[in-house]
Amino acid sequence: MRIFIDADACPKPVREILYKAGTRFAVELILVANQALQIPSSSLIRLLQVSKGFDEADNEIVRLLEVGDLVITSDIPLASDAIAKGAQALNPRGKLYTLENIQQQLAVRDLMSHLRDNQQISGGAGAYNLQDKANFANALDRLLAQACK
Repeated sequence: MRIFIDADACPKPVREILYKAGTRFAVELILVANQALQIPSSSLIRLLQVSKGFDEADNEIVRLLEVGDLVITSDIPLASDAIAKGAQALNPRGKLYTLENIQQQLAVRDLMSHLRDNQQISGGAGAYNLQDKANFANALDRLLAQACK
């Protein structure tokens, strides 16, 4: 298993959890971003910088994914593509996207986008908080423990 991180929008606390977990479980972390990021010096952690452009990071993640890999992303279409390739997808708030729930998540995303476009609602997800961080850490730990059995 390798862990791909959609790093441009990934909260810093999530990246820090991933650095520790990757080291603890000896799992390769690949941060994909269209900007330079500070990462710890480790043979298990690398930054793959892609060109700036719409979905460049997402496309590179999907291109590199193999069955059994894990993607960390809040991008639901990227999560859907990952699942279609046999990978798993976890969002930074600890929600695991699966074959069973991804179509519903895409439908909700599209509905919310439509409502925002028509100014029927505004805003998005609330600020990232300590509960989100704990939910993510717990979900990641469960996934890594299962994968490393």
